[in-house]
Order: sequence, then C-alpha cells, then structure tokens
Amino acid sequence: MSSRNRRNSGNRKNGRSRRNSRRKNSGSMAGFLTVSAVIIVVLLVIINAAPIAPKPKPKPVEIKTEETQPVTEPQSFQIQGVPIVSQNELKAGCETYACTMLLKSLGFDTDEFDFAENYLICSPISYGDDGTRFGPDMYSAFAGTVENGYGIYSPAMAKSMNKFFEAKKSKLKATSVVGETLESLCQKYVKNGISVMVWATTYMQEPYEKASWVVDFVDENAKTKKGDTFTWLQNEHCMVLIGYDQKDYFMADSVAGKVSHFEKKLAEQRFKELGSQAIVAIEQ
Repeated sequence: MSSRNRRNSGNRKNGRSRRNSRRKNSGSMAGFLTVSAVIIVVLLVIINAAPIAPKPKPKPVEIKTEETQPVTEPQSFQIQGVPIVSQNELKAGCETYACTMLLKSLGFDTDEFDFAENYLICSPISYGDDGTRFGPDMYSAFAGTVENGYGIYSPAMAKSMNKFFEAKKSKLKATSVVGETLESLCQKYVKNGISVMVWATTYMQEPYEKASWVVDFVDENAKTKKGDTFTWLQNEHCMVLIGYDQKDYFMADSVAGKVSHFEKKLAEQRFKELGSQAIVAIEQ
C-alpha cells in the first residue's frame, strides 16, 4: 500500500474514532441530564408530599379595660344639723319658724322672736268704716302679725332674710325660687347640703280660700296692685326641705315639732297649689 493510501486509511480511522468519542460524550451528557431530571422530580415529589407545618395563630391581644362601677344616685339622703323649733308661741308665724331653723343650721345665734321683731317685713290688716278688710299683697309683706295674722310669700320673706344677712354682715343671700318642683330642688340643692324653705300646707291638707282683703300695700314683688283683692289660702304652711327617700320628702316642720315625712306625689301637689315657692340662702 502506498503511503498515500496509508495516510487516507489512518485519517478514516481517526475520524471514526473522533465520531465515536463524540457519541460517547453525547451519551454521557444525556445520561447525566436524565439522572438530574429524575433527581429533581423526586425532590419535588418529596417536597410536595411533606406536610406543611401550619402557621402559628397569633395570640389574641388582651385589652385590659378599667372596670368602673355605674354611678347611682343615693336612694335616701338627709341634711343633718337642722334644729327643730316648735311653733309654740307665734301661732301664725310658720315662715318665721322655718327661717329660724334655717338660720340656726347656718350657724347664726338667733330665734323666732328676734327675727319677727327686727327683720320680718309686715303690713297690718285693717278695716274700713263699712267693714271692708284691707291688707298687703303677701308677695310684698306679712299680712297682719305673727301672733294672729295670715302669712307671707317667698319674695317678701327673702327680702326680710336679706335684711338679717346685711345686719350680720354676712355674704349669704336669700333668693326666692319659683316654678321648680320639690324633686328639682332636691337635686339642685338638698343633695348638695343646702336646705330649702318651701311653701305647702299643714300636714299636706287640702288648701282652700278662707279670707280676702283689698290690697293697700305693694312693692316691687307684688302680684297685684292697690285696690285689687288678695285671697289667702287656709292651711298655708312653710317648712324646710332637708331630705328624701324613694317615696317621701323630709321636712323640718315647726307645727309637728319634728322632721315630717310626706308622700312625694301629694307633697308635690300641695307645693304646686301654693305657687311652687321656695327660698335658698347661698353665699354670694
């Protein structure tokens, strides 16, 4: 064989060898990729098959709230220290007795006689030649005398009390309060320790028209004018409201000589029939 033929024969052998080598390398790579793919698939199966641990639930946040007790109004209350002064001598002077009890509870050294003689604004009851009776508007002055007269209403009584406070150089001032209920007076004043003079009737008896006269005295508080007729109600009475419970009001009562308890509905009715009149004495 010529050298040329030998070279060609050697080249063909070398070519076949290289092709076979490439086939082997290609087969090895394919095998490697196949094995890798299988491994990946197995891993994915394992991962998917593994149970997923549940996420821990967040613990509820405990919100601490401050416990508060509901505010309730006391069902029973009474102002202490209001002395009872029995109406033994000044038979027509219930307003003066109520005022005296109130003044004593405020620390003043006084009595019903001192107040009636020196501070109570009075206007006499008189008679004309024909028997006509004359007297004041009770919103302006006490009608008659505290021994045998008729009475006085809250504006004139507050004016009389302010004469007393001025004489004593006190900062207290008496104020006529008209148009409230006993319940509202208890809520505004009594439960805060402030006693209240109130107009109602003796033992809460029914009031009725008993006497009348021609008005001959008026002031800035009068409800009438001179020449008009003023009518007085029998059983008119003045006391000091000092307490209450669920069914009654408590009043320092000069006629009874004690603290009287009156059923609320009836007391409200009598208070209204006497004009819903009251007096409070407050420092100003």
